[in-house]
Amino acid sequence: MKKRWLLFFLLLKFGLTYGQNPIGLPNIISYYRSDYNGGLQNRGIVQDKNGIIYFANSEGLLSFDGTYWKLNPLPNKTIIRSIALGENGRIYAGGQNEMGYFLPDKDGNLAFTSLKNLLPEKITSFKDIWDIVSFDDKMFFRSQNNIFQFDGKSITAYQPVSQWQFLGTCNNQLIAQDAKKGLFQFSNGEWAPLPINESMPQYLAVTGLLHLNKDSILINTLKKSLFILAHQTVSRFRFKDADPFLDQQIMCAMMMDNGHIAVGTHMGGLYIIDKQGRILQNFTRKEGLQNNTVLSLFLDKDRNLWMGLDNGIDFNAYNSAIKHIYPEKLNEGAGYSSILFDHTLYVGTSNWLYQLSVDGHADLSDINGTFKTVPGTKASAWGLFKVNDNLLLAHHEGAFQIKNKKAYPISTRFGYWNFTPYDKVLPSSTIVAGGYNGLDLIRYSNNAFVQDRSINFNESSRFVIVQNHTAWVAHTYKGIYKIALSLPGQSSAKLYNHHNGLPSDLKNRLFHIRNRMVVATEKGIYEYNAGTDRFEASTYFEPIFKNKALCYLKEDAGGNIWFIEEKKLGVVDFSAHKPRLIYFPELNGKLVSDFENIYPLNDENIFVGAEKGFYHINYRKYKANKSLIRVLLRQVRASGDADSVLNGGYRIAAFNSPDEKNTVKKLRIKQNTLHFEYSSPSFQKQSNIEYSCLLKNFDHEWSAWSRRTERDYTNLPEGTYTFQIKARSNLGDESDLTSYTFTILPPWYRTTWAYCIYGILLIVFNYLFYKWLKRKFLRQKQKYEEEQKRLKYLHQLEMEKSEKEIIALKNEKLESEILGKNSELASVALHLLQKSELLGKIREELVHLRKSSDDMPSEELKKMIRILNQESKMDKEWDQFAEYFDNTHSDFLKAVKEAHPLLSAHELKLCAYLRMNLSSKEIAQLMNISVRGVEISRYRLRKKLQVPTETNLGNYFSEMSSLKKDPIGQH
Repeated sequence: MKKRWLLFFLLLKFGLTYGQNPIGLPNIISYYRSDYNGGLQNRGIVQDKNGIIYFANSEGLLSFDGTYWKLNPLPNKTIIRSIALGENGRIYAGGQNEMGYFLPDKDGNLAFTSLKNLLPEKITSFKDIWDIVSFDDKMFFRSQNNIFQFDGKSITAYQPVSQWQFLGTCNNQLIAQDAKKGLFQFSNGEWAPLPINESMPQYLAVTGLLHLNKDSILINTLKKSLFILAHQTVSRFRFKDADPFLDQQIMCAMMMDNGHIAVGTHMGGLYIIDKQGRILQNFTRKEGLQNNTVLSLFLDKDRNLWMGLDNGIDFNAYNSAIKHIYPEKLNEGAGYSSILFDHTLYVGTSNWLYQLSVDGHADLSDINGTFKTVPGTKASAWGLFKVNDNLLLAHHEGAFQIKNKKAYPISTRFGYWNFTPYDKVLPSSTIVAGGYNGLDLIRYSNNAFVQDRSINFNESSRFVIVQNHTAWVAHTYKGIYKIALSLPGQSSAKLYNHHNGLPSDLKNRLFHIRNRMVVATEKGIYEYNAGTDRFEASTYFEPIFKNKALCYLKEDAGGNIWFIEEKKLGVVDFSAHKPRLIYFPELNGKLVSDFENIYPLNDENIFVGAEKGFYHINYRKYKANKSLIRVLLRQVRASGDADSVLNGGYRIAAFNSPDEKNTVKKLRIKQNTLHFEYSSPSFQKQSNIEYSCLLKNFDHEWSAWSRRTERDYTNLPEGTYTFQIKARSNLGDESDLTSYTFTILPPWYRTTWAYCIYGILLIVFNYLFYKWLKRKFLRQKQKYEEEQKRLKYLHQLEMEKSEKEIIALKNEKLESEILGKNSELASVALHLLQKSELLGKIREELVHLRKSSDDMPSEELKKMIRILNQESKMDKEWDQFAEYFDNTHSDFLKAVKEAHPLLSAHELKLCAYLRMNLSSKEIAQLMNISVRGVEISRYRLRKKLQVPTETNLGNYFSEMSSLKKDPIGQH
């Protein structure tokens, strides 16, 4: 029984808490572990000057820029329990037995610097660092056993009385809590007890201190709710209703800029309260949190809430101008219609018609309360219309009048879409009702609506315009009907389709905009031309919408035209000199399809039907909420022979200083494929941001605007490039340029040193080439000279050859003559021999005759003998013959004598005769011997001359003669 009562009170408390929530819930984006690839818990959150959010995650320092998550663990891989933002961009972090700071290095990567080496010598280790606080230009780190003060150069340690349980700042005071002695204040380098009374038990675990006003501090405790410290007195914080934190554990709290207080609890979600103790909102898993344990809170630069959870991270767009309204607890119904009537907000869904009383809030999404169903309206509530100062409901079950938050049936005919006054002057006595099965007329009289009759038209009439007693009905699949209404009487209908000027028979919808009946088509806006009885493209709206595929149009009180284009919500804002189209990417794909509806109550309250409930847009706040758009270059990566991160994206300032030599990265030619990642830390407007980039010295123009957050360039040639990126919002606001300059070096063979070497080699080559040319020239000159000499020599040889040939011919002639002479000489020699023999015989005969005969005269005989003796002296002419012979035959006989001095005169004669090529018989006659004697003499001569038997002696003497210079050849 007790359990039932406990359950009842818990449900009652939950119901009361839910009832306190505003009807408009901000968008909550959940980031799961699978999104950021980190640990479970996230205990601390900070944001740097560039807009990057950092989390103290279980696995390291986690950062997020709106697109990319990065994790940087501690050197000892322990859990990061706390982080804080220090000066010069340092992000201080503490874990178990580790503390220090992260700071970007020259390449934009976060590098951790440990401060453990500065600890006093007596402290060798410490437990987890739970709090890090910046105070008076110093950083303070809290572990259970020490508070470490870091002044930038050294660390001073302060021990507790028992254990340090908390460390924080408030009202320009640094306050810590000792587990036994309570709160301490740091002053003049010492910790002293904070002077307070005993109203608050000293053992309560403090989890946060918040500034309430000049003299008041809000103390949140782990298990005992909230306290106020004012004037050294501690008192409980008073709530308007029951204290929600008496049975909750408060893990964290923070003061928001609007004076509201955000409180994170264990298992109770996030509470928003005000200083007066009113619970404004409670966010739990039902409202979109992924986890009900909130370990840390942070209000970013756009005044939106970040929640570090026990398992994950949630982003609460608390300051957003767009809120989500769920009229149903299970959030299942699609939003079909909405209207504010008689201080009551009515919203129709696919399940019910709901109502909520409205107070004086300008922004209706801030109304606290719970929607209630209007009895008798279960099923689809298609449309809500204010007609003759009455509220009519077009419903799946029929037509109803809503009075005093109740539904009264007008017609029980099945299914109605809309209601349109027939008369221009209000109140109109006749109402044209468009239904599932055609048009009905409803009579209005005495403040009552009564069904009159049906028009002879049976097509579904979801879009109806009544002008000049004519009803125009748009059929989604057939075209547009023109129906002439007669009261009373019959009606006639004419169908207009693509044959009558419409671009298609499908998806044509009628609306009344700017006092014009317009047709929203898939090819833009069309209007009816009565002169041609055709539909034509609107010349008025074409410059605005062009040929956009529109499915819904609605004009607000300021003349702005709200529209839906292919599930995208937009508005044509006429507040400026030139109409401007503004889209709402936050709602892309979230609007209800085919049954689109927009209710622009005023510029602070635009209701849009969604697949689940409604979206509320505070358009005035949306346009005014122009946070600074900035774009960050988050990573530059080169790939080629090996991938390498050129810049990690944390050293943003360097990106915009391309003139600094140390920021111009120089890459090898193999690293000429680059990947750029960029993002805008506009967390609330991520879906609204588009990017455009340009690579100077490569791209010819800026890229088209796109939501893509990365860009690749491949095979870049050598040179210096500057990558520029800019971002813009859907409101047209552009960021400043972010730039990154880099140089791709030429290949080694085209570097400066290579060119110097080439120059040197060229000089050497030219020198060597010169030397080579010179040597070649000399060689050619020498060759030429040699060739000239050779040619001259050849010429000379030719001349000599010619001369020799002439000489040879002459020699041949001379030899022939010599042979002739030899022959003649031999003949003469033979003749002389014969004469000598004859004379010898005659002399002998004369001598014999003188001796034998006395008859002959002796004187005459003596005279004759004397004459013959004189003739015989001619034999002594051999020597003269030999001389003549040598002259003819190049001193042949002298040469033979010199070669063979032992030869006799007889043998020399034989040599001469052989040289003259005389036959043995001729020689025998000349030598007055027999032929046999000649052969014997030749044998003896061969032996003396040592001439082989196979060698002819005549040839031998001819060769010997050729060895001697011929007098003619010599000439």
